[in-house]
Amino acid sequence: MNNLAEIAAALARAERVLICGHVMPDGDSLGSVLAMGIILETMGKKVTMAGADQAPVIYSFLPRLEKYRAGLPPEGEYDTLVVLDCSVPDRLGDGFKELLDSDLVVINLDHHVSSVHFGKYNYIEPAASAVGEIIYDLINEMGLEITLDIALCLYTAIVTDTGSFQYDNTSPDTLRRVAKLMEIGVPAAKVNTLIYEERPKAVFFLLGSALSTLTASPCGKVCWMTVTLEMLQNSSASDEHTEGLVNYAKSVRGVQVGMLFREIKEGSYKISFRSKDVVDVNRLATPFGGGGHPHAAGCLIQGDLKEIKEKVISAALLAVRGINQ
Repeated sequence: MNNLAEIAAALARAERVLICGHVMPDGDSLGSVLAMGIILETMGKKVTMAGADQAPVIYSFLPRLEKYRAGLPPEGEYDTLVVLDCSVPDRLGDGFKELLDSDLVVINLDHHVSSVHFGKYNYIEPAASAVGEIIYDLINEMGLEITLDIALCLYTAIVTDTGSFQYDNTSPDTLRRVAKLMEIGVPAAKVNTLIYEERPKAVFFLLGSALSTLTASPCGKVCWMTVTLEMLQNSSASDEHTEGLVNYAKSVRGVQVGMLFREIKEGSYKISFRSKDVVDVNRLATPFGGGGHPHAAGCLIQGDLKEIKEKVISAALLAVRGINQ
């Protein structure tokens, strides 16, 4: 693995940079892409910020979001591809992952414990709560200023990936970095309100439908919910409105693993895993082609929902029994 000094040197040599995060971008992915874009622009680089999917509306307050381009990779001549918050190439989405086979210099920055090294330059730091923390350290390594716009993007990246600093990936160093960002001028309370307390009614209609599917195992240690395309349509909701739903399954008293089965398209389901204590859901997701963090992971499975549930729930129960024996 490379160090931050080597990453900084590679970025200094770059001239035309394409920056992208993962499909269905969350706060860390989007905030990190925008922060990286802003800092490279201040260095005089020609920068394009993009991703396979649209940015969620709740992040519309982020600086430079109007420059974020969703869909297929924007046409243009690039010499460098910066990939942020992607544990595996497939998380880039169609069109973007194919760029890994081009002659671009690929710089891969990530914090997932399940991350693979697919760039010419790789910096993977599982101890970081968010890629936003890595960007923060990289900017300091480069000796550049964190402006208010950059600080706002980095704060958003960190606050969302730590669950408002509730998750156990929140370290003393995380809070020290956040304190510096607030000293720069980030209005933390206002940002938290925009992200967590300004939701459209569709979110609550969808939540009601999802909660009606809440099911627990006989032992009470595994709990799950389901969201179908029909439920999304009936609630006038979209994919972004499913963010955080899995936490309701995890929050049931006595539950050690919470899961959300979400229909992406006919015959295709995303499973989100969350755990409270010692169950490593990254290890739970890996056999299904997924991964993530010890207490937050996911995978994508094709097939019949009933059969998928049987396999995944059985695996979750085995994991729970394994740590309770």
